[in-house]
Amino acid sequence: MKEEHIQEVLDQLKEGIISEYYVSKEDFLPFRSVLVKREDFKHFRGIAQRGGHAIYHYLKSPRS
Repeated sequence: MKEEHIQEVLDQLKEGIISEYYVSKEDFLPFRSVLVKREDFKHFRGIAQRGGHAIYHYLKSPRS
């Protein structure tokens, strides 16, 4: 998964174009490495799934 694609997905979550995004186990580390560099990092919530996968949502208010 390329950084440009990850940024595009994160922007779509932020803008409400998509409500959630499924990240496979294989893509989790590259996805997270891009996510944690963003200023709005705390607005994203990842919910772990069975098998090492995750589903990400964008929150209007940052998590603590």
